[in-house]
Amino acid sequence: MNLTNMLISVCIFIMAVAVHEVAHGWTAFRYGDSTASDAGRLTFNPLVHLDLVGSFILPLALILLGVPALGWAKPVPVNFNNLNHPKKDMILVALAGPIVNIIMAILFSIPIRLNFFDEYSFLGKLCFNGIIINLILAIFNMIPVPPLDGSRIVTGLLPWKYVFRYNKLEPYGFIILLIMLWGGLLQNVILPFVGSLVSILIGVK
Repeated sequence: MNLTNMLISVCIFIMAVAVHEVAHGWTAFRYGDSTASDAGRLTFNPLVHLDLVGSFILPLALILLGVPALGWAKPVPVNFNNLNHPKKDMILVALAGPIVNIIMAILFSIPIRLNFFDEYSFLGKLCFNGIIINLILAIFNMIPVPPLDGSRIVTGLLPWKYVFRYNKLEPYGFIILLIMLWGGLLQNVILPFVGSLVSILIGVK
């Protein structure tokens, strides 16, 4: 990957994770919890949201290996007990981040699909990378391993008696994810699925 593509990927990734976290915080605020707002996290300033390992070390390592950027930002603080309907609203808060990334992927796909410019031009590469990175973030975050968004959805669906037991996995979540990635989750599951979605979005048969 050349330097230009690397810089494009890093910039899009930073933007995507920032918007993802703001979506969580805004949805929580909408449903009764102002914790993220009080902490100053309802901002699109990426410096507020970035995490050293998840936003820099891991995505840069993957980009250097020729793999699309994957990682995370610092989760916005949410006190689920403040939500109007904690279990139901927890699901909505968790879904907000991936949904926003999917919307961003769709927006990035429109210029390519309408042939505003070639996908191999600078702007074409920017949009193409925007599609891939946002789709990967959306799908990766739906994995039901704490503390990813998918685990919050599972928590919202589980009966209370199982919630505490399930959330005890959270201290081991990072290790579980590393094992899954080492075992080929990204290359064998996420990327093929993303490839199919990209083809649909840009109209490639």
